Amino acid sequence: MPCNLQTKVPGVKSVISKASNSKADVLIEAGDKIHFGDLFLEALTYWLLGDSKGGRKLINVNLICKIHIALPMSSASIGTSLSYMDSMNEENDEYGDTVSSAPKRMRCRTSSVWSDFEILPKGSDGKERAKCKKCQNTFVAGSSGTTSLLRHRAKCHEIDNQIVSRQPLDQAMYREMVALAIIRHNYPFSFVEHENNRLLHCYLNPDVKTICRNTAKSNVIKIYKREKENLKHDLKSIPGRFCLTSDLWSSPNTDEYMVLTAHFVDEHWVLQKKVLSFCHVPPPRGGVILAERLLGLLKEWGIEKRVFTITLDNVSYNDTLVSHLKRHRSFGPCLPYGGEFFHVRCGAHILNLIVQDGLKVINEVVYNLRESVKYVRGSDHRKLRFAQCLSELPFLTSKKVRQDVPTRWNSTYLMIETCLKYRDAFSHLSRIDKYFLNCPSEEEWERVEKIARVLEPFYDITKLFSGTNYPTANLYFHCVWKIQLRIIEQLEDDDVIIRAMAKEMKEKFDKYWEYYSPVLSFAVILDPRYKLQCVEFCYSKLYKQEAISMAANLRDTLYGIFEEYKNSTSDICNVVEVASSSGGVRGNYVRHDDFSGFETYKSQLIGSDSSKSQLDLYLEETRLDYRLHEDLNVMGYWKSHSNRFPELSLMARDILSIPITTVASESAFSIGGRILDKFRSSLLPQTAEALLCARDWLYGVPAVHDFEEESLVEDFGNLCLSQSSSFVDED
Repeated sequence: MPCNLQTKVPGVKSVISKASNSKADVLIEAGDKIHFGDLFLEALTYWLLGDSKGGRKLINVNLICKIHIALPMSSASIGTSLSYMDSMNEENDEYGDTVSSAPKRMRCRTSSVWSDFEILPKGSDGKERAKCKKCQNTFVAGSSGTTSLLRHRAKCHEIDNQIVSRQPLDQAMYREMVALAIIRHNYPFSFVEHENNRLLHCYLNPDVKTICRNTAKSNVIKIYKREKENLKHDLKSIPGRFCLTSDLWSSPNTDEYMVLTAHFVDEHWVLQKKVLSFCHVPPPRGGVILAERLLGLLKEWGIEKRVFTITLDNVSYNDTLVSHLKRHRSFGPCLPYGGEFFHVRCGAHILNLIVQDGLKVINEVVYNLRESVKYVRGSDHRKLRFAQCLSELPFLTSKKVRQDVPTRWNSTYLMIETCLKYRDAFSHLSRIDKYFLNCPSEEEWERVEKIARVLEPFYDITKLFSGTNYPTANLYFHCVWKIQLRIIEQLEDDDVIIRAMAKEMKEKFDKYWEYYSPVLSFAVILDPRYKLQCVEFCYSKLYKQEAISMAANLRDTLYGIFEEYKNSTSDICNVVEVASSSGGVRGNYVRHDDFSGFETYKSQLIGSDSSKSQLDLYLEETRLDYRLHEDLNVMGYWKSHSNRFPELSLMARDILSIPITTVASESAFSIGGRILDKFRSSLLPQTAEALLCARDWLYGVPAVHDFEEESLVEDFGNLCLSQSSSFVDED
């Protein structure tokens, strides 16, 4: 009777060869159903079960080739074979497969756990073990199967098997951060369209949606408008007044821009500056037109009635600008003390004019020094010869020679200072080098020493002007006083040229002193280390008999300003109250004050002290020792005494915040020069303003590295070392 033979081998072919008595080969494919005769079926069973003489062997058919045989129960031969198979003692091995008690054949391990474990040889106890590939711990892989291994893998490989969940990308935050990078690092808007930049962003997050340059520009404008509104809100809470600086700047495409900077003391008594505007000013640019433009900007920011001073350079149209603002109906009456101290001339420009006039007289001496430095830097042979001269000088810690820029007097001073250190080396070089003809004479060297002494205080105050830490106004008085004192001393010098230089300087100094002397004096009086006594002492050195009357006039003016602050106390207090309530401190509930008349009652009991003002009490108190409080934070002093002197502290914060120079506004031009360079000169004025102002508000104005200054310095130290080593080799 025919029977069915059914094989299931998914995706492969199974080839079964005949047994020893079989006369044919059979090819069985997956899913085939083939009818065989009893004779061939018997031979197939014989081949599967093995030869009886060699010992019957049961092959796990399901494990090796997944063959399932469906046979009719009526076949005697097949029944005999199947009965033998049923009689075998079957058991589960450690891999979860069914095997018999007959000798085992090599089996492959199909559990997924073996990808994380390594099989070890049997130990002395005859048990197989497996080692975890991650933690290197060993486990018995015996009768318990793979259960213990699976349990360990679930714990040990938990982090590795976790599916990392990526947070969805915030596209709005991505666009804002790109805009902030453009603002901070002066990237062009086309930066977002650079191919590798886009590839980088897509690599970091495949979900990112890159943007175009127009989108980047709109994002920058959006940040600018947002930060502008935030700054407007912050300025409303400032209780004091604002001091301004302004200047004009020409871009590479000859467009004129006006920058306006506000200086003030914040609620933490920290001196701040913010660029309010960097706007394009089309022609004509007269003083009246600039004044109207400036007034419009102040109204836009809401501070037109809270201005104290404005610092400008010495251009003629600025005088017209100031006069127009002081006469303006909505602006002039709001200036303190009738606007007498509204205009502050830039101290840096004044000092530059003074020094330049003085250097013209001694131009021949400076010329010889300048040419001497050029000579020793002219060739490698000259450098080696001058290095030899330097190596003969003892106790030289630095061997740097500096070239100057003729249009920058501070670099001229540094050149003079370094040349004086190497005076003997230059003199020695003139004796051994017949081509060195510009070495100064002994008389000229003496003159150079006097020039350096005169220029030293000029250089000190210039460093103060251009320092990274913005100084308060009280620090300028001593430097300016030293300048005037040096000039007066040089007027009595024996050298005719030095006297001529001092005369030129004094004429320029006297021309501009009256414009900023009162402001500087007020600031130093409000320094608790000096007060009014310092002004009297300095005046006595300069003006002799007139010092007392000049100090008295200054004192009367200071009291007049204080009376105005005292009368405007209610308005100032209202500003402070509004600021505190807007910050959420006071709230909407106003508690009834049972001590509302206490202060008035107390003032009646004080008696004679009630007639003394806060300024009287401050001036009568003992001064702090300036030697023990050299690094005193003057703003911190007035912050701690604001409860004792409420009106006086408000006046102090305004006077101490007065900028003496326009350096703060000019520093914005360094950023403007990088934004509007020759490659980006086509930027719209509104875009340029957004980039510059947003950078100032968010990150401030960074210090500009002067690479030109580095190129002016020649270090002969290494050459001197090479000279010394060559002498040792020769020995």
